[in-house]
Amino acid sequence: MITYEGLEPGVLLRRYKRFLADIRLESGQEVIAHCPNTGSMKAVNMPGCRVWLSSSDNPKRKLGWTWEWIELPQPDGTLALVSVHTGRTNRIVEAAIEAGDITPLMGYQTLKREVKVNDARLDFRLDDPQRGTVYIEVKQVTLKEADGHGYFPDSVSVRGTKHLHTLTALAEQGERAVLLFCVAHEGIADVAPAAHIDPVYAAALAEAVKAGVEVLAYGITLRWEADKPVAVRLARRLPVRL
Repeated sequence: MITYEGLEPGVLLRRYKRFLADIRLESGQEVIAHCPNTGSMKAVNMPGCRVWLSSSDNPKRKLGWTWEWIELPQPDGTLALVSVHTGRTNRIVEAAIEAGDITPLMGYQTLKREVKVNDARLDFRLDDPQRGTVYIEVKQVTLKEADGHGYFPDSVSVRGTKHLHTLTALAEQGERAVLLFCVAHEGIADVAPAAHIDPVYAAALAEAVKAGVEVLAYGITLRWEADKPVAVRLARRLPVRL
C-alpha cells in the first residue's frame, strides 16, 4: 500500500503537449499541472471530470502541481478512480509484493529493481535460494473500452513488444518470467491484449504465453478519508483473457 497526503480536487480542462494539463481547483483558481503520463491516455483524458492533484514546494520544479487521479463515470452510474501517474506504478507493485498481496510472487527473499537483461531492462527480479529467480515486467492498464473490458496497450507499443520478446527468451531458457498487469482503474474487472490497437503486441503476447511466460493481472483498491483518496493497494486478482 502506498499513501498520498493532501491531495487537492479539481476539474480537468484539457491535457496538451503530453506533459501539461489545465486544471480548475475547487477554489476557482486555474493551474497548470504536470501530467506524468507519456501514453495516449485513451478513454482517460476526459475534460470535465474531477481530478486529484498532489502539490510540491520544491523550488527546482517548474510546476508545483502533479495530476494523480481522475474520476470517470461508469455505465452503472458510479465513478471509478483511475491513476494517471505512471511513475507510481512500480512503487504500487513493489509495495504489493513486499506485503504478500500478490500470491504467485510470495516467498522470495530479495527484490531488485530495473534489471538489465541483454539489450532490455525489466522492472523487477526476485531471488530466493530455494525458489530461484523470477523476472517481472509491469504494465499499467487504464484503458476500458465500450465493451466493458480492460485492454493493454492503449496505443502501439514497440517497447512493450520488446519486453515481451525478452520475457519469452527467458522462459525458453528455463527461467521464470512474469508479465504483471497493474490495473490502475477501479472499474476494470479483467484484462486482454488490445489486438484492435496493436496486433503485433497481441501476437507477441500469445507467443510469450506459449513459451511459458506467466501473465498476471491485479487491480487497485482505494482507501478514502475525509472524502479524499489517501492510499492505494494492489491486491485484487483479475482474470486475463488471452
